[in-house]
Amino acid sequence: MTVPAATQRKVAEADADVIVVGAGPAGSTTAFHLAQAGLDVLLLEKTTFPREKVCGDGLTPRAVKQLIAMGIDIDAPGWVRNKGLRVVGGGMRFELDWPELSSYPDFGLVRTRQDFDEILAANAVKAGVRLLQGVNVTAPVLDERSGHIVGVVAKRDGEEVTYRSRLVVAADGNSTRISLAMGLHKREDRPMGVAVRTYFESPRHDDDYLETWLELWDGDTLLPGYGWIFGVGDGTSNVGLGLLNTSESFKGMDYRDLLKRWVKGMPPEWGYVEENMTTPIRGAALPMAFNRQPHYTRGLVLVGDAGGMINPFNGEGIAYAMETGHIAAEMIVQALGRVTPAQRERVLRAYPQTLKDAYGGYFTLGRGFVELIGHRGVMNFATRHALPHPHLMRFALKLLANLTDRRGDASDRIINALSKVAPPA
Repeated sequence: MTVPAATQRKVAEADADVIVVGAGPAGSTTAFHLAQAGLDVLLLEKTTFPREKVCGDGLTPRAVKQLIAMGIDIDAPGWVRNKGLRVVGGGMRFELDWPELSSYPDFGLVRTRQDFDEILAANAVKAGVRLLQGVNVTAPVLDERSGHIVGVVAKRDGEEVTYRSRLVVAADGNSTRISLAMGLHKREDRPMGVAVRTYFESPRHDDDYLETWLELWDGDTLLPGYGWIFGVGDGTSNVGLGLLNTSESFKGMDYRDLLKRWVKGMPPEWGYVEENMTTPIRGAALPMAFNRQPHYTRGLVLVGDAGGMINPFNGEGIAYAMETGHIAAEMIVQALGRVTPAQRERVLRAYPQTLKDAYGGYFTLGRGFVELIGHRGVMNFATRHALPHPHLMRFALKLLANLTDRRGDASDRIINALSKVAPPA
């Protein structure tokens, strides 16, 4: 449903330069950088903080870089640092430290989404953003002549209210109602994942490595996906798994039951038993590799999961949510600084290509990887023959986590070259 602007009552006190729909990592990061540049920003969140989100809670050095850039105090209580990734597969366990690079820090973090998103939203408010919680955006307000979005209609405290702005940012996640209302639907030629997770009380809660299991078995069947165990530092571990739709059994899979069966095979001293479970098993979709395009149309800018900006290699979304929020904010600031509508459009229409230049080739490589491991035996072969080779595994870590320097070592140059020559997603 779209609502013509002429039929909506204007709420002057709610007007803003930019409306950002959704106060997750993408929305709060976008709003922060817009406010830092002096724009009047209204951030609308349909829930109220604190609120839970299904996630592994692990933050790679890419995400840490963005947190540092926004002035988040990552030395405060509740942030748990990790040294790298522990890979389990092929009967082996292999610890890989995060690479030492000039572009990214050499450590990761863990922070539960229970308060991570609230921290980012509070940081945006500190920068001057106006945050409204419990505001459920239901439709765009369109200019009758140009068809451009000039605001949104929302439900707040049981009443319908209209907020108007010069631009709107869709940061409302995979479901992204505002994007759908603007005619932006998912691309079926892009991979989709599902993640399920829960928390267990466990003595492994203070593990200083993120642990990933490359072999995910369903009986005698090896599935295209991975499991994870991330210590949260508060007495619990985040334990979950992710599966890809390249599997023949994807549609009929009971993911929650699979997680239960998977942890039953773990050592009992780890504590991953049902009586130690502190939350129900919850799941979420993982929209990958630009599965919704274009990322700009008629006054609407897409960031984060709304635009399918999840890394298909590893299911990482938070880093790309924050990075694309930062990129979008920079382009919006430049666009709104132009004098004429045509000049503003010229800047904004460059945003999709800017994202393709930054991630398109790499995401195309990831799509190929997803298709490859969807074939029976490929993952089994890869784990058994790659894990015994430390140099190959360090290369794989850089590739899967997208951690390279522009002018780095040989592995950096290979990954960068492959991403550059691959067709943009």
